Amino acid sequence: MGFGVSRRALRLFFLLLLLLPGAAGKGPAALPLVVNTWAFRKATETAWYTLQSGGSELDAVERGCGQCEIEQCDGSVGFGGNPDEHGETTLDAMIMDGNTMEVGAVADLRRIKNAIGVARKVIQHTKHTFLVGESASLFAESMGFPCEDLTTHNSLSIYLKWLNQSCQPNYWKNVIPDASKSCGPYKQAKQLNSEEWINSQKRINIHNHDTIGMIVIGDSGSVAVGTSTNGADHKIQGRVGDSPIAGAGAYADSTAGGAAATGDGDIMMRFLPSYQAVEYMRTGIDPTTACQKVISRIQKYAPCFFGAVICANTTGSYGAACNKVPGFTQFHFMAYSPLLSQPSEQVVDCI
Repeated sequence: MGFGVSRRALRLFFLLLLLLPGAAGKGPAALPLVVNTWAFRKATETAWYTLQSGGSELDAVERGCGQCEIEQCDGSVGFGGNPDEHGETTLDAMIMDGNTMEVGAVADLRRIKNAIGVARKVIQHTKHTFLVGESASLFAESMGFPCEDLTTHNSLSIYLKWLNQSCQPNYWKNVIPDASKSCGPYKQAKQLNSEEWINSQKRINIHNHDTIGMIVIGDSGSVAVGTSTNGADHKIQGRVGDSPIAGAGAYADSTAGGAAATGDGDIMMRFLPSYQAVEYMRTGIDPTTACQKVISRIQKYAPCFFGAVICANTTGSYGAACNKVPGFTQFHFMAYSPLLSQPSEQVVDCI
C-alpha cells in the first residue's frame, strides 16, 4: 500500500504479462492456485470453489479430482471407461499432503466409483500408504463407500470392439500365440524379441492415458496434489501405472512445490518425474523449466513416449511441458488463480 500501486493495477500488469510472446503456459505467481492436467474445467472450478468456501488444500484436491470421476473425464477417469483385457474397469488414485508428506493411494480398485475419496480415507483412517486390489475395495466398503458396477454400455462396447479386432492393441510381448495378431490366453515364448516391444509402442493409442493430475496451493503456500484414472485401455489385469505412485503420478512438498504427470505411466513411472520436478524447483529452477527438464530426461531413454508434466512452486508460479510425438504437439491444461477471473485453459508446445 505504501508504494501507491493498487491491487487492480497489479492484476492488469500480470494479465499483460500473460499476453507477451512466449508467455503461454507460464503463469505469473499468485496464490491460491489450482492447476490440473488437460482441459477438465469443471474439476478446476470445483477445487477452486472448495478453497474459496473455506476448504483445505486436500479438500480441494479430493473434490476436484472427484468431479472428474463423476463426469468420467475423457473416458479415462472414473467408472465406465478404459476396460482392461477382460472387460472390467478398475480405478487408481492418490492424494498427498505437502505439509506432512502423508500419502493415501489405491490401485486396481473394483466396484467403488470415488477412488480419490478412498485414497483420502487411507490417510485418515490407516497407518498405511497404499492399498490395492480386492482388499482396497473391501476397505472402501468398510469406510461406507457404496458398492457399484463400474461397467457401462460404453465400456462394454469398447471391449467388444477390441475383441473383434483380434485384441489389438495390447500390452503383451514375447508370448505365444503372437500377441500382435491374436487374443490370448498367452504363454511365454522360448526366445525374447527386443524389437517386438519397440514396434508395439507405435501401435498404442496416445489418447489412452488422459489421467487427471491436480496441484492445489493455498494462500499460505501449503501444497496438496492428487490423481485419478482408470488406467490404460485394455491393460493386463493387475497392471498399475504411475498415477497412484507418489513421486511418479504426483508429488507435493510445501517447502518447494507440487507436480503431476499424465501419459504413458508404464514408462513415466520409471523416472519419478513429479518428484524430480519438485526437487528441481527446490533449487530455484522455475516451474516451466523444471517440467521441461524431466521430460528431456525421459526422452533420452524413450524418445517416442507420450506424456506431459505440470509444475507449480510455492509462490504460485506454474508451468508445463510435454513430449512431442505424432498426433501430440501441444498440451492443454487448466489454471485458476486470483489473477484469472475464471478457469483458464493453458497451452504449451511440446518439446
